Amino acid sequence: MTVAVVQFGGSNCDRDAVRALSHLGIDAERVWHEDGLPEDVTGIMLPGGFSYGDYLRAGAMAARSPILSEVREAAADGVPVLGVCNGAQVGCESGLTDGAFTTNESARFQCERVFLRVENADTPWTAAYDEGDVIALPIAHGEGRFEVSEERYDQLVEENRVLFRYCDADGNVTDDANPNGSRGNVAGICGDYGVGVLMPHPERACLPDLNGSTDGAGVLRGFEHA
Repeated sequence: MTVAVVQFGGSNCDRDAVRALSHLGIDAERVWHEDGLPEDVTGIMLPGGFSYGDYLRAGAMAARSPILSEVREAAADGVPVLGVCNGAQVGCESGLTDGAFTTNESARFQCERVFLRVENADTPWTAAYDEGDVIALPIAHGEGRFEVSEERYDQLVEENRVLFRYCDADGNVTDDANPNGSRGNVAGICGDYGVGVLMPHPERACLPDLNGSTDGAGVLRGFEHA
């Protein structure tokens, strides 16, 4: 299998993603967005960074790249798609998932380790965990606050599309454990065709010699489970 890690101008986590996937034994290669998707692609990752400097809105310009039409078609054909941080913003801006990721409640860029509670273990991106599991992943974003209308949020919950919520070390979902003010402490959701997006960085928690945590490996192994 070959996971295409789509690189836009300003992407800066594409190499991290390829290294993490390769460490897990998953073949991956960087793909420049203007070149389109390879014919043999079996997975797609939209990585983190600051595509086009986050001008206009984070992810908004990258979401207008023609490759996103190819991504949508591939997802509709069953190819697994994962968006991380800026890739999650691109996923929302392109309509692959609901809602939007906007300016943190603190109005500051935040780089820290957070805890996440697994809300739905019946997806490729969460199949390595059990519902209620707590994992630790790093965040690094200035526009990570998930927002959606109250009515649509209720529908997302009813449809079991919330993948992760920010929580404390014991799995309690509280305002104090919400680093950016996301509605309902949402850290990741599932969109059309099973597309998964999340703001924390699983690729930065796969190599034990990097920060001692491999909690993110299960998310990336979703490319094997899909």
